[in-house]
Amino acid sequence: MSRIRVYVGTLAFLAVVAAIWVYQLEPAATASTIRAAVVFAILGLICELLAYKKAARSESGSIAFLPTLASVVVAPSWVTVAAVGAATIVIQLANRRVAIKGLFNVAQVTLWVALCVLVYTQLGGRSLSLPDAPIHLPAFVAILLVFAILNSAAVAGAVAISEGQKFVDLWWGRAGVTVIYDLFTLPFVYFFAWCYVNFGTFGAFLLVIPVLGIRELYKVNWQLQQTNQELLQLMVMAIEARDPYTSGHSRRVSRNARLIAQAIGLREKQVKRVAVAALLHDVGKIHEIFAPILSKPGRLTADENAIMQTHPIKSEELVRTVSQLKDVVAPIRHHHENWDGTGYPDGLVAEAIPVASRIIMFADTIDAMTTDRPYRAALSEGQVRAEFVRLRGRQFDPHICDKLLVSAVYPLLFDQDVPLTPSIVGAGRRKAVPAPLLAG
Repeated sequence: MSRIRVYVGTLAFLAVVAAIWVYQLEPAATASTIRAAVVFAILGLICELLAYKKAARSESGSIAFLPTLASVVVAPSWVTVAAVGAATIVIQLANRRVAIKGLFNVAQVTLWVALCVLVYTQLGGRSLSLPDAPIHLPAFVAILLVFAILNSAAVAGAVAISEGQKFVDLWWGRAGVTVIYDLFTLPFVYFFAWCYVNFGTFGAFLLVIPVLGIRELYKVNWQLQQTNQELLQLMVMAIEARDPYTSGHSRRVSRNARLIAQAIGLREKQVKRVAVAALLHDVGKIHEIFAPILSKPGRLTADENAIMQTHPIKSEELVRTVSQLKDVVAPIRHHHENWDGTGYPDGLVAEAIPVASRIIMFADTIDAMTTDRPYRAALSEGQVRAEFVRLRGRQFDPHICDKLLVSAVYPLLFDQDVPLTPSIVGAGRRKAVPAPLLAG
């Protein structure tokens, strides 16, 4: 927490310095500049208050940056910085943000607005409200890049400190997507400014209507994605209900697979697909052939083990029927392949095993080893580390193993947000875990 406070405090200090710098360059402010800054600040405030909340997150879908960036090209002045900062404070109070989060939001918004004004003016950009002032395209594009890069960097920095992840990996993943997305908003930023210059306050407010319509499209798209994810979660929970002893297993494996993928530097898109594959890695166990085995109280026979080893194939067959999940079919089929070729179902070796499968192997094994079993207590973090070292190059990818064990993410794998304690309903049954195959 102290590191976050220092980080947010530093952002706040930089925001103040940048704002003072903007003021010193041109302290004078005309009535038209003040009016434009206030109008766009109010527009940004309205857009932010109408932002849709992303369930179970502190994030929101907002278009407030559009009028804010428009204010930079219409009124590139310290007044704009002050107006946006004040509007952001109102938003934090209205949303009842925790003090540290509210200060972070105010600081990072004020900082990027101030730097946008500096970049715009230093590159030769002039207020579009001035007579015969054409749009200065390089300066205009530059402020969008400044916004996209700084905004993503500020958020990535906070997440990196809070969750012990690598800043560069997080920033690259966020900035890459953000910059591409924001470049498509260039016309809207310009039209916001153009409408205000040509039609005054009424024109700027009128443009909010179609922009909010676009915001609704993004909201619906996000809700569809969220619904799909929740349906996957529901399906997995329904499958696990048949096997209470491993209740929450797939969700824990998905969570850890995501962390491991981030720790080894995969891109954000890849990280998400690894998490999906991990969530669905055991869906094949819903097949009736596994029901009597899963409910068996004792150790499994050789024949039963052979049947259980077909579950990756059954999982693959189920997932393959969903067109949007075709990219996770191979990772699901091969999540029990060992680095040395002794795994199943195909005996793949080393790099021939999909990287997502190798990641799931780690996550799956961690959950198996840190869950109490009738025949042994859950292993500690140190004991799990020792097993990874012992089986490095045999069961586990040695390169991922080395990166993971020195990563700040490693301790987080043992701080689960899904309960690790198995349901008491299944306290009497056992699960076959042939050495060295410790994965679930």
